[in-house]
Amino acid sequence: MQRPNVLLIMVDDLGFSDLGCYGSEIETPHLDALAANGLRFSQFYNTAKCHSSRVSLLTGQYCIAAGDTSLSHAVTSAETLGAQGYYTAMAGKWHLQKEPTDFGFQRYFGHLSGACNYFLGDNTFRLDGQPWSVPSEGFYTTVANVDHAMEFLHQADEADNPWFLYVAFNAPHAPLQALPQDYAKYEGRYDQGWDVIHQRRAARQKELGITSADLIPSERPDHIPAWDSLSDPRKEFETKRMTALAAMIDRVDQETGRLIEHLEETGDIDNTLIWFVSDNGACPYDRTSQKIEAKPTDGTVSWSDSTGWAWARNTPFRLYKQNQFEGGISTPAIVHWPKGLKPQPGSINHTPAHLIDIFPTMVDVTGSMIPSEWPGREVRPVSGVSLRPIFEGGSFQRDEPLHFLFSSDRGLREDNWKLASFRNGPWELYDLNSDRTERHNVADNHPIVVKRMAERWNQMATDVLHTRSFSPTADVSPGDAASTRNRHPEWTDFSQRPQNNIRGNGRNKKKSTKSSQRAIRARKNTTSKWKQGVLHLYFHGDDPGIAMDRLPSKLDQGPYHLAFELQSNAAGQGEVFFTTSLDQSLPNGVRLPWTPKHDDQWHAYSIALVNDSDEQSTSSKQEIHRLRLDTSDAKGSAKIRNLRMLDASGKEVIRWDGNSTPANQ
Repeated sequence: MQRPNVLLIMVDDLGFSDLGCYGSEIETPHLDALAANGLRFSQFYNTAKCHSSRVSLLTGQYCIAAGDTSLSHAVTSAETLGAQGYYTAMAGKWHLQKEPTDFGFQRYFGHLSGACNYFLGDNTFRLDGQPWSVPSEGFYTTVANVDHAMEFLHQADEADNPWFLYVAFNAPHAPLQALPQDYAKYEGRYDQGWDVIHQRRAARQKELGITSADLIPSERPDHIPAWDSLSDPRKEFETKRMTALAAMIDRVDQETGRLIEHLEETGDIDNTLIWFVSDNGACPYDRTSQKIEAKPTDGTVSWSDSTGWAWARNTPFRLYKQNQFEGGISTPAIVHWPKGLKPQPGSINHTPAHLIDIFPTMVDVTGSMIPSEWPGREVRPVSGVSLRPIFEGGSFQRDEPLHFLFSSDRGLREDNWKLASFRNGPWELYDLNSDRTERHNVADNHPIVVKRMAERWNQMATDVLHTRSFSPTADVSPGDAASTRNRHPEWTDFSQRPQNNIRGNGRNKKKSTKSSQRAIRARKNTTSKWKQGVLHLYFHGDDPGIAMDRLPSKLDQGPYHLAFELQSNAAGQGEVFFTTSLDQSLPNGVRLPWTPKHDDQWHAYSIALVNDSDEQSTSSKQEIHRLRLDTSDAKGSAKIRNLRMLDASGKEVIRWDGNSTPANQ
């Protein structure tokens, strides 16, 4: 058979029940048609977080194993297929280091940031590696992504080679902003609230066969009140938030329809392998909203997510984005490939699968090979497996459990057993054959299973992900589940009246204290501790380091130097990252490589915070908002003292001396 084209579509923060073909009332006819003529997965997993899912999607590896956002231990699908003669292109959100054109994509349009204003964009937009200015009028990110994707497809049509197109929609990630016509379409549909929507979606999922007829959906958690108990102002704002979300998801479907229509017109639809997936479940983080009294139909209105609607959107599951429970890691997955799929069109497959499986599947069906080495990288083995046997109507065997880790949330899926920990809490155990919605923690009834799976989680963390192990210190009482009684500080506080510029948990938007401005965060694979003015660092795996997420807001414009003394017995290269815009998050911004000495002796360093490719660049004259310092890229330890930022005259403007408590990621 002729090698297939590949269209890979990823959406951002989509809940398990947010598509019509997964139980939603949102109108998604184009995606529903792909499902009706293709294959749906009911147990398809992600990493529960934006950037880590993108790493797994592109590399077939768990995020940390791949080198995290640097991809320093991986090869991408674009690089692999490009080496086999495929035309490769991408449109949309990147959210990793460097740019897509540095990792095998021949064409790219989109934003490098993790999120942006849908109407106004941000300063990270690129076209083929060059800065791209967002138009002042007539711009909407979801539409612009497909405008450029269509351009790339037209270019691909002119060549004889097959193509690989990756479209990474930012929607429906916050800020909640919708086109006026899409928002108007859903006004009035959510007046009945999340209890009714949750009930209707759960019932529809059973009708569709997405869930079993005897499945009991998750109950509304204690941190979310009954809809009827809300105040009128709260109901009004919450109704508008879900209206915006529905409109944004509807727009994703409309734009996907444009891509499908093109494939039908060119005759490519039958031999194009189409994937539609999400990076994580619905987002519960209720951060700052502006203009809540208005409609979110232009760039001046910006709303954050709602924990209440996140629960309804993740129907029938518990918890949310970042949590390694089903609500965070299980999302829709649709495959459409008429020439390559043997199961009955419209079939639903209940085999557990994961984003790490997409890359090896693409390699398999395109007749390619996964590279074992790549210039400038120490490539690690792929953890995913090919799903081609499912495409051919069979089944497959996975040799290892599915491993889940993001920050302090952890999990392991082994056959019907699911082990999970909520924010460093004790291990919880669920039998997903009888309890897919994780309502009954049976850890106390199966201590041997918990011990065995916990040991396996740690073994994989060390040997596969190359990160640290986990030993929960808290005890769990019989039948208790930490994930049901705890909450997150950024979930909505519904006792608060919705207000402009106030976080949804009732806290002020920011605290500009000297302590917070001098706080140091230990990054992943790093443990930190201050002792008498010296910062002791212990590195447990790849990509360790520290970050300063909040610098004083009234710093004069640069240039600056980051000065410090380092004693290290680790290994590898160092890096400094800094951002010059408030809407940028680390590691976006400017990257500066540097070479530390690892001889266990004290050495002084001073790193100029300018773009090293252009000493006169504007970055040297702009404010600096965030800093990150990596002193190695491997396991080991180090000490830092006299860490400070100096202005152009050598005057000290910030000193980090341990007076504020470092927080581990």
